[in-house]
Amino acid sequence: MGQSILIVDDAAFMRMMIKDILVKNGFEVVGEAIDGLQGVEQYKELKPDLVILDITMPEKDGLTALKEMKEIDPYASVIMCSAMGQQEMVIDAIQAGAKDFIVKPFQADRVVEAIRKVLG
Repeated sequence: MGQSILIVDDAAFMRMMIKDILVKNGFEVVGEAIDGLQGVEQYKELKPDLVILDITMPEKDGLTALKEMKEIDPYASVIMCSAMGQQEMVIDAIQAGAKDFIVKPFQADRVVEAIRKVLG
């Protein structure tokens, strides 16, 4: 496969969980960022095929980072991840251009399904 993916989440264990799922399914994790600020910088630098972006983060939240990534590249493929009960934010994210969303705690098959759907 070899599609490059950037993971942006402020929780180290979440990044580790996502990375584990991705690597086991043949995806390449090209970068990890701890907040939206770092995520946007890495997006510019790495130009990944896909970004998995947490909504709630310090410094710069996922929604703001998503909008900035879309300004850099209107075709940016972003999957948002959120905890339960953030439906309103998820709707905002989809309207801002996110391609899909996954809910924490993650189910590996749902993560892979979302990625395959977005990357085709």
